[in-house]
Amino acid sequence: MSVAPPRPKGPHLNALRAFEAAARLGGFRMAAGELGVTPGAIAQHVKALEEWAGAALFERQSQGVVLTALGERTLPEFTRAFDQLGYAMQSLRSIATPTDIRIATLPSIAQLWLSPRLPAIRRAVPDLRISVTALEQIPNMDRDPFDLAIFYEDLPVAADHTVLATDDIFPVCAPELANTMTSPNDLEQATCLYDTTWAGDWQKWYARARPGREFRPRGPGFSLYSLAVDEACNGAGILIGHRMLIEQHLASGRLVAPFGDLSVRIDRTLTATPSRHPESRQTVDRVVAMLTHEKSR
Repeated sequence: MSVAPPRPKGPHLNALRAFEAAARLGGFRMAAGELGVTPGAIAQHVKALEEWAGAALFERQSQGVVLTALGERTLPEFTRAFDQLGYAMQSLRSIATPTDIRIATLPSIAQLWLSPRLPAIRRAVPDLRISVTALEQIPNMDRDPFDLAIFYEDLPVAADHTVLATDDIFPVCAPELANTMTSPNDLEQATCLYDTTWAGDWQKWYARARPGREFRPRGPGFSLYSLAVDEACNGAGILIGHRMLIEQHLASGRLVAPFGDLSVRIDRTLTATPSRHPESRQTVDRVVAMLTHEKSR
C-alpha cells in the first residue's frame, strides 16, 4: 500500500491576520488593538510568517515598523482575501439567522439615541432580534460581524449611507441651576461639563454667543457622554448639550436651556451604514426606514 508523503504546512491563519492588520494599520500596537491581542503576540506571529516565507515583511526601527518592498507588494492581496473571508462568514450568518440584526454604534448613541427607539421597532416587527454593540470607531463592514453601523459622519455623506439625524449644541443644566444663570457671561465662573471626545464643543458655542471673546471652560470632562448627562441632571454643572442625545431629558424637564435657543449646528450628521450582504439588506433597510421615520416625527 502506497503511503502519501506528508503535505507541507502553510503558515497559521493567525499569522496571516497579524501581518495584514499590522501592515494595513501601520504598526503592531494598532493591529493588537483591532485583533484583541497583545503587541507581543502580533510580533511573534509576524516573525513566524517571515520565517516561513524566508524574507522580512517589516523593517524594525526605533520608532516602530515599516513595510519592506515584499510587504507592500503582498498586502493588497491579503487585504482582499480577508475582506472576502469576512464577507463569506457574514453571508453564512445572515442566511442562518435572517431575523437577527447586529448594530454597531457609539456608546452615547447606543444609550441616549438608539435605545429609546428600539421598543417601537420591536413592536412593529415582533420576530426581529436586534443586538447592539458599543464601539468607539466604525467597524469594517466587509469583515466585522455587523449588519448596520450608526456613527457620526462628516458632510457630505456617502451615497449608500442614510442620514438619521442632524445635531446642534447648546448649554443645558438642571432647572435649579438655571435659575442662577442670567447670561453666557456667567459661564466663566460656572462648572462646565463636557465629553472628552468633543472637547472643543464649548469653544464652538461660545464663539457664537460671544464673538471675539476667548472662553476656557472650567469643569470636568467625561469619557462617556451619558455620565456627563447624568451629572448635569444631578445639578453638578452646566453641560454643553447635543440636542439629539438629550431630547428626552429636555422633554421631561430634567434639563433646561438657560440661554434659550442660542445653538450651533455641528458639521457632522448621524448616519446609518449598512453591510453589503444581500441576505440581510431587506431587513436592515426596514430598520433604517423606521429610524428615519422616528427622526421626522
